[in-house]
Amino acid sequence: MSNQIHYTLCPVCGSAGISEVFKVKDNTVSQEYFEIDHCRNCQVRFTQNPPSEATIASYYKSEDYISHTDTSKGLINRLYRFVRNFSLNQKKKLVEKEIGLKKGNLLDVGSGTGHFASAMKKAGWRVTGLEPDEGARAVASKEHSIELLPSSELFNLPEKKFNAITLWHVLEHVHDVKNYIQTFKKLLVDTGRLFIAVPNYTSYDAEKYKAYWAAYDVPRHLYHFTPQTMQWLMKECGLKIVDVKPMWFDSFYVSLLSSKYKNGNTKWIGAFWTGLISNFKAIGDAKKCSSVIYIVGVLRTK
Repeated sequence: MSNQIHYTLCPVCGSAGISEVFKVKDNTVSQEYFEIDHCRNCQVRFTQNPPSEATIASYYKSEDYISHTDTSKGLINRLYRFVRNFSLNQKKKLVEKEIGLKKGNLLDVGSGTGHFASAMKKAGWRVTGLEPDEGARAVASKEHSIELLPSSELFNLPEKKFNAITLWHVLEHVHDVKNYIQTFKKLLVDTGRLFIAVPNYTSYDAEKYKAYWAAYDVPRHLYHFTPQTMQWLMKECGLKIVDVKPMWFDSFYVSLLSSKYKNGNTKWIGAFWTGLISNFKAIGDAKKCSSVIYIVGVLRTK
């Protein structure tokens, strides 16, 4: 157990009101089962007894772990790559619209193999990219000519430097969530924005697939957020959510993987239909989407 973290209190809000929801299988690497617990106070769910920060790296060692690979093996992986390439420009437009700048200082946290960081650099932004995986950093250097820094360098960066800080499906992987968010606040200029994309377990597709929902992705996903949790967490760290945006493609991709985990093979029509219903329910309310982008600013005190 020394390589695991056991929580007796909620790791986000500190409440003792936690209980088990169900157990989820790691379908990507280890085939182990991990317990998902729920906090009745802040509504976060979290992976109970996850690997420690020092030992979790082995759970990322898989060709099937899409976030760190460029493989085209399998139709789902090819679809992921297509959507990723399309969404790069959408993310760039979102950042520039919210910041009101076409160029500036950008910190990309959890850069993977450097696709987004490279795209923003080519667009004229001064980009600092952080990535914990040495192999991913090597791919970014080789394929995109961008030199990413180890994640530990976050705490050595100058304060009030960045106009934008981006975390595209990264916060759920971070062990010390509050410390990271408080550090981001220090690094932002007063008018800067933090862009946080995370899965939403209150979405329709999550409720349908339950323990088979692919976005639980245990044990790599340590936290499983709701809009309510994010609102509480940002306020607690002196920040405020100024807008939320949907990630429409995620419901389809996650439903395809979830269907595969539940049935042993992908039920394409059923998974597509689930993604469609999930998105339909999120029309007019992005907080119901399968994944949500939270746009966050510094909370000004009078």
